[in-house]
Amino acid sequence: MKLIVGLGNPGKKYDRTKHNMGFMTIDRLMDEYGQTQMKKDFEAEYCKFKVDGETVFLVKPLTFMNESGRAVNFLMGYYQIKTDELMVIQDDLDMPIGKVRLRSRGSAGGHNGIKSIISAVGTKDFSRIKIGIQHPAKQSVVNWVLTPFSKDQEPIALSGIDQAVDMAKDWVAGDTIDQLMNKYN
Repeated sequence: MKLIVGLGNPGKKYDRTKHNMGFMTIDRLMDEYGQTQMKKDFEAEYCKFKVDGETVFLVKPLTFMNESGRAVNFLMGYYQIKTDELMVIQDDLDMPIGKVRLRSRGSAGGHNGIKSIISAVGTKDFSRIKIGIQHPAKQSVVNWVLTPFSKDQEPIALSGIDQAVDMAKDWVAGDTIDQLMNKYN
């Protein structure tokens, strides 16, 4: 099984904000895999389908960022998904806009969604795709992450989402995390 969780905040108010890079990536993955509907359960929106015999879940927690771990933990428990079958897609303030990095484990690095997942699943050992949103120059972090990209920044951010989609699809197709890190990092 493959559980791909995109982090973000639910609701129209947060659509296309920097903190919703994970949600935007899940939306693109749904398009790529021809999925048109998500069901609501386990405090999440998700779809479940097969790719070459592999069960794949695309998930957007509905708990808001700081409680993302609840939805992840519910799904993992119900479907008996192991942490090595989990990949989380997140925004990252410490990387330039559109820069993408794959990590096989690590600390939350100040990201509240990742903190929540680490706490809920009991380990830091799960894969993450981090998409850079850059640290704000002149405004507060909260205001920065909850606003959309500028017209100049948006194409760069979208190219990061494109790369994250490619990484996730390669993982579903069978590439290991080490192979993906060698290929993309």
